[in-house]
Order: sequence, then structure tokens, then C-alpha cells
Amino acid sequence: MRSDRLGETLLPKKLALPVFASDALSSVAYAPDEILLTLGLAGGALALTQSWKIALAVVVVMAVVVMSYRQNVHAYPSGGGDYEVATVNLGPKAGLTVASALLVDYVLTVAVSVSSGVQNAASSFSFVRGHEAIVAVVIVAALTAMNLRGVRESGTAFAIPTYLFMATILGMAAYGFIRQFTGTLPPAESAGLTLLPEPGYESLGGLAMAFLLLRSFSSGCAALTGVEAISNGVPAFKKPKSRNAATTLLLMGAISVTMLMSMVSLARWTGIHYAEEPAVQLAKDGVPVGEGYVQDTVMGQVSKAVFSNFSAGVVLVSVVTGLILILAANTAFNGFPVLGSILAKDGYLPRQLHNRGDRLAFSNGILILASAAAVLIVAYNAEVTRLIQLYIVGVFVSFTLSQTGMIRHWNRHLRTEQDPAARARMKRSRIINGIGAVMSGTVLLVVLATKFAHGAGYAIAAMAVLFFMMTTIRRHYDRVRDELAVSEADTAHQLLPSRVRAIVLVSKIHKPTLRAVAYARATRPSILEAITVMVDPEETAALQAEWDRRDIPVALKVLDSPYREITRPVVDYVRSIRSGNPRDLVVVYIPQYVLGRWWEQLLHNQSALRIRARLLFTSGVMVSSVPWQLASSEGMAEKLDEERPVPSALRYGDG
Repeated sequence: MRSDRLGETLLPKKLALPVFASDALSSVAYAPDEILLTLGLAGGALALTQSWKIALAVVVVMAVVVMSYRQNVHAYPSGGGDYEVATVNLGPKAGLTVASALLVDYVLTVAVSVSSGVQNAASSFSFVRGHEAIVAVVIVAALTAMNLRGVRESGTAFAIPTYLFMATILGMAAYGFIRQFTGTLPPAESAGLTLLPEPGYESLGGLAMAFLLLRSFSSGCAALTGVEAISNGVPAFKKPKSRNAATTLLLMGAISVTMLMSMVSLARWTGIHYAEEPAVQLAKDGVPVGEGYVQDTVMGQVSKAVFSNFSAGVVLVSVVTGLILILAANTAFNGFPVLGSILAKDGYLPRQLHNRGDRLAFSNGILILASAAAVLIVAYNAEVTRLIQLYIVGVFVSFTLSQTGMIRHWNRHLRTEQDPAARARMKRSRIINGIGAVMSGTVLLVVLATKFAHGAGYAIAAMAVLFFMMTTIRRHYDRVRDELAVSEADTAHQLLPSRVRAIVLVSKIHKPTLRAVAYARATRPSILEAITVMVDPEETAALQAEWDRRDIPVALKVLDSPYREITRPVVDYVRSIRSGNPRDLVVVYIPQYVLGRWWEQLLHNQSALRIRARLLFTSGVMVSSVPWQLASSEGMAEKLDEERPVPSALRYGDG
């Protein structure tokens, strides 16, 4: 796609909602599971009595975070999101901390969402069971291919299943509420079982009970992942970007809250018992159900209860839930590359991540995200219960620093703003962001306290590694910039070399050698000579005789090599010229074959490549390759021209 078609890839609200909100919306498929799973450690009674309170606390946090981020997208519409807010208001280190947290969280979003989708599919498709990791990696590859096609294409592909999921879940919730209030809602399949507490949780004191409730709350906060994606993806919206992004954010929050509370309420009314180890925790008539019992997800059990008289509804819920969990990864596929591009532009990541591919997508960022997610899926065997322990901490790090930065943003603007209406609006926004900062920070402390030993520590370690890596990359770019900078003195006193000495490397007399000699002569150097390395005395003597017989008008010098090396004598000779004449410029001409087949490259040019590599590190020396196109290379130029254009940063050495 041509660069001038970038505007065609921008998203209207109807496509932006499924593209950026699918992660947050899909959390209704596993956030209730995590709440009930944690509360179930102490037995079924606690899960039934406290689950709605935990969900309500999560909803309050969701509402505050959504309102806070609506201020962000208006104040910072450039797409930097939390990273830009923290960098501008709290400094580069805070910005890098946020960026590290978000990059890790995006990778985990892909791994958790796809793995959860595959596990849901395994309950309906038996051939998937036992091969979850392989299937998940294949799905990640398919998502990667779709996103490499461009934002608009992926948005269209994901809009239909996302809207179908919303309609199905909200429809199921409405029907379930009607059956509950009319007294026709049957119990869930696990309602008749007893949920036994795990060892050590039989009798909890006040402090232990509070800790368990906080741990359940932190697990339920998985519902908030993906909220920040819209603030990072504002540039992908159609104009007016900020207003469209804020509206989409509000819609996402309202739909997520409605679905989460509906699911938790239905789970409570149908008496669902959900256990991490159902074979031993769930019992019937005091006897554990054993390994033969298959525990459906909370969504699956709710759908079977609500649609007890309509089996097609159960199938529909299962299908759309599996789809949305897989497609939820698309939020990260849109957020990670954009954030990576911004970081690359600022010099914290390799600059290749800033360039768009031939379909105007940030192809390099998409490929890195997919690779990292695939590694996690394989390492954890696509087990959501293990993967989700690494989740959440990153997003609340970014929430907290972002909202703290917004407070400083409003303080700075209030010092200069004189308009009373604008000042009132800014003060109102500051209050909202202040509440968001306090609440996000509190949740972060809860998550760290309750999940660090269960896997969150690995996520923190990954953030630290990314932080160190990005600071190292930035120092490298700064060092290169300083070394390459041209001062006024450099411009005013550019010294030309006193002489140009040309050297032609000769291995034998053939057409490439004669072309190299001709090119070297055409440049009219001050001194021109040809050199060869004597490995075999007889061959060297024959070469000298042939050189003289052809009366080639360039002196041929023989370099002795008692240990049969080729590279070292050439490099030592060139360096000796430079050391004796530091103001001389030495140009080394190397004849080189051009071949069309990859395997032919392995049979030729190895000595030339080694010499080039060594000479590139020698100051005052230029290396010039003189190509000779062999028959197998014919037509290669036309083939390369027919291929898609390569981004300029891959063709030119811009760092």
C-alpha cells in the first residue's frame, strides 16, 4: 500500500470498538472464573456470599479508570498513552517504567487470551485436548498474518465476532434475569456438589480471610486489562480522534461492567461451585468426584443453566466465547506495535520498529509480539491458570504512573490558564485523575502483595530486563549521535587526504580482476598497485609470469604468508601504509562474483568477505567491491524489482 493511503487505514468508532476493546470485553469469560476460583479455596459458602461484592469492587475500579483515561485521550491524542503522560510529567525513567510494563502486559494479553480460547474450544472439540500449546501457536501465527495485512482489514475481520459476542452474552444475561425473577432459572450442574476447602484454608482468621478476599479482588481485576489500549491507539481513530477515542472508551467500560456483573450474578443465583482442583475439592455426598469429572468454565455452566430449554443457545455461547478470547489478542496486536514505534522514535528500541511495512502496518513490532507470545505459550503449555498469575501487575503499574502524571499535567496548566471555565474543567479533571491514581496505586499494592509469589514476580523481572535493555539502547544511539555530529570546526576545516593509494586484490588473472584494475585506474589515484598473497610458491610464480606476459600496466606486489593465511597479510600491509602515512586515503578494490543461487554463495567470495570485514574496522581505509555478474545472476534484478518494496530503513544504513 502506498504511503498516501495511510488515511484509509484509520478506524471509525464502529470498528475501533471491536479492535481496541476486545481484550477488556473478553475478560468476562475468565475474570468471574478467577474470582470464584480464589474464593473457592476456603469452600463454596464464601464464593456464593462474597463473589458479588468482589465483582462490585472491580466495577468501581473499572469506572474510575475509564473516567480517568477519558481525560488522558483528550490531553494526549498523539498515541503515546501512558508512556507519553509519564515521560512528559514524571520524567524519562517513569516513562520507561510504564513502557516496560505495557510491553510485558501486551505479550501476556496475547498468551492468556489465545490460551484461554483454546482451552474453551477443547471442551467442545476433543481433538484439541492435549495439543493446546500447538493449536495456540498456530492461532497466534494466523492472527499475525491478519494484522500484517493492515489495521482496517483486521478491524473488519474482528468486528463481526466481537459484536456477536456482545449480543450473545447480553442476550443470555437478559434471559437469565427474566428466568431468575420469574422463578424458572434452574441450578447449575455443579450446584449439587460440595466445594471443600483446600488444606490450610479450613478455618481462616480475620487477617487470613481479608488476605484471601484481597487476592480474589486482584484476580478479578483481570477485567481491567485492555483499558489502556485505546489511549495508546488514538492515532488509529478517524477524526476527531480524541472525541472518538473517549466515546469508544466509555462504551467499552459500560459494556464490560454490565457483562461482568451479569455473569457474577447469574453464577451466584445458579449456585456454581468452581475449584482449581475439581477432582479433590468438589464432592458429592462427601466423596470427591475424582478425575473423571470435567469442570466446565463459569461461562459454560451459566449458559447451560440459562439455556436449559434451548441447547442451541449453549452452543452459540461456547462458539462466540472461544472466538472472542482468541480475537482479544488483537488489542495487543494493535497496541504493542504502536508503542514500539513510539519508543523506537525516541531511541529506546531499534529504529526498525518505527517503520511501517508494505501494508502500512508496523510489521516488525507485530512479529516481535507474536514471537514472544508463542514462547510463553509453549513454556507454560497454554495453561491459563499459570499464565494469568503473571498478568495484571504491568497494567496497574502503568495505570498508577499515568494518573500521577496527569495530576502534574493539570497542575502545570493551571499555573498559566486564566479562563475561569477552562480552569474549572481542569480542576474537575485533576480530581478524577487524583482518585484514579490513589485507587490504581492501592490495587497495585494489593496485586503485588497477593500475587508476587504466585508469578507476578516473573513479570516484574521481565519489566526490569526491558527497562535495562531500553536504557542501554538509548545510550548507544546517543553515543553514535555524538560521535557522528559535525561541529562548526569540522565544517570549516575539512582536510582532504594528501594522497589516494589504490590497491587491487588479485587471486588469479580473470575477468573480474581485469575489471577491478580498470576501475581502479579510472579513479586516477596517486599510487596504484596490485597485491597477491603467496600461499603456494608455484602458483604465485605462474601468476607473476602471466601478469608480465599480458603487460598489465600496474605493479604486482607479492605478500609472503608462511602460515598460508590470506586475510592477515592483506590487513597488515594496508595498516602499515596507514601508519606510515596517516593522511593518505587507502582504497582497496576487491573483485567479487555475483551469483543468483543461494547455495552458490557458499562456494565463492568467503575470502573477500573476511577481508572486507577486517578492513572496515581500519581507519582511513575504504573498501570497494567490483562486481562481476555470472550467468546464474541473469534476471535477478528483474525479479527483485517485481518484489514488494523494502522499507527505506532496511535499504539504507540509518542506524
